[in-house]
Amino acid sequence: MGVNLSGRSFLTLLDFSREEIEYLLQLSADFKALKRTGTPHRYLEGKNIVLLFEKTSTRTRCAFEVGGMDLGMGVTYLDPGSSQMGKKESIEDTARVLGRMYDGIEYRGFEQEKVEELAAKAGVPVWNGLTTEFHPTQALADILTMREEFGADLHGRKLVFMGQVGNTADSLLVICSKLGIDFVQCGPQGDIEGNRTYRPWIWEKCQEIAKETGAHLSVTEDIDEAVDGADAIYTDVWVGMGQPDDLWKLRISQLEPYRVTADVMRKANPDAIFLHCLPSFHDTNTTVGAEIAEKFGVSEMEVSDEVFESKQSRVFQEAENRMHTIKAVMYATLK
Repeated sequence: MGVNLSGRSFLTLLDFSREEIEYLLQLSADFKALKRTGTPHRYLEGKNIVLLFEKTSTRTRCAFEVGGMDLGMGVTYLDPGSSQMGKKESIEDTARVLGRMYDGIEYRGFEQEKVEELAAKAGVPVWNGLTTEFHPTQALADILTMREEFGADLHGRKLVFMGQVGNTADSLLVICSKLGIDFVQCGPQGDIEGNRTYRPWIWEKCQEIAKETGAHLSVTEDIDEAVDGADAIYTDVWVGMGQPDDLWKLRISQLEPYRVTADVMRKANPDAIFLHCLPSFHDTNTTVGAEIAEKFGVSEMEVSDEVFESKQSRVFQEAENRMHTIKAVMYATLK
């Protein structure tokens, strides 16, 4: 029996089987080939989608807009000031209104409960563009990038996430457990101020999944142990969007030892690649980067500029893949 995701929402990768995730990844590769050859694929002509953004973004917005238009759809973008959701109108009522006007709804914002409620009430597929808890479209793009580098069968490959646990690390943990990819989170562990570790329920759930797929999941503070035999080393910014600025000093002191440097990359496999969901503070060519350098004397944060610009870096290929994987998700759930 073939995979059929029509009418499904895309809220967390925990909701999808290995077969379904592999289907989305292959569909993403197919759409990328069509895009690269200039082959029209307006398969969803006449449909309309709306993008609800409580958190701004470059890659997520552009990926949904270009992906939607490539598929022939009309796309409406609502920024934080263009919707009454959660202010004058409840999420439930917003969902029921938009579900009568649009064929699909994307949400990028804060609590996972919001995207879950939208999906429960809208009556049309809802897609998670990012919540505080999960970033599933990013994880698909990350794994598509690894497939392009190492082949479609990634079973037994090793991905290391350097730094603190967050929504991206959560989704990587899930997708690696589903696909049989070894996953290591390397960073501060334990109950310390300003630090987050995996929530027990998601860690236990992924361990159960890993027993079936053969993935090995672990956490460590030991960098040498973590990156030994790694095929991909991943990191993310130290302070996320919407988090208070006063976290910077604390996070720098906690996470500076886990910066991805050329020395770290040399400890991985010779053909290991570097991944990052972007944006990245690898230099001082941003307002935030310049401010942090002035305040704390740190000109490179989660990754050195040498690694970011190296031949091992796949960050822009990975960014492009957001578009292809998001297109696959929209098509699979709306066709």
